[in-house]
Amino acid sequence: MSREHPLALHRVVPVLVVVALAAAALLAVQGPTWYRRLDHPLRYAPAIAQSASADGLDPHLVAAVVNVESGFDPASVSPKGAVGLMQVMPATARQVGRELGIREKVTIETLKVPESNLRIGTRHLRTLTRHYGEDDVALAAYNAGSVAVDRWLAESRHTGTPFRDVVDFPATRHYIEEVLAQREVYSVLYPDAFTEAK
Repeated sequence: MSREHPLALHRVVPVLVVVALAAAALLAVQGPTWYRRLDHPLRYAPAIAQSASADGLDPHLVAAVVNVESGFDPASVSPKGAVGLMQVMPATARQVGRELGIREKVTIETLKVPESNLRIGTRHLRTLTRHYGEDDVALAAYNAGSVAVDRWLAESRHTGTPFRDVVDFPATRHYIEEVLAQREVYSVLYPDAFTEAK
């Protein structure tokens, strides 16, 4: 009976795949800037800078929200109906549009226009940030809605548990962590992008 060779193809291929994936992940975190920018693209910098500035938001945070929400695809529509770069729900967009004094009806097509979507999305995020006072809580509300966030805040205050630990939607908890992590990455990869874009 012959023994199988230790470097048999069915043993080597999975190891090579794991090594390649690990190398790609390492490059994405600590590789050259050009490579890291592949995973963290930046488009529409002038519109992001303008909308973030108008609403007093960090443009790197807005870029992170856009990347997490849509990957910078202005035509993106989620299964739940959120539209555009910042994945704004049409009903929310209509309400925010009224607050902004937009006279024409805000439609799905309006939300696919990057400048319109960013203007509405950043105003909505600003409203949440001002209401809740902390970026992580505002991001939770942006993702899961204010009803859930108000429940989590009440539980956090009642039990003394940190806010993120009471968020019982895994997707929302991941969303908060991902957006805040990406904000840091964007600030490193594009330190002057929004100054230049103004």
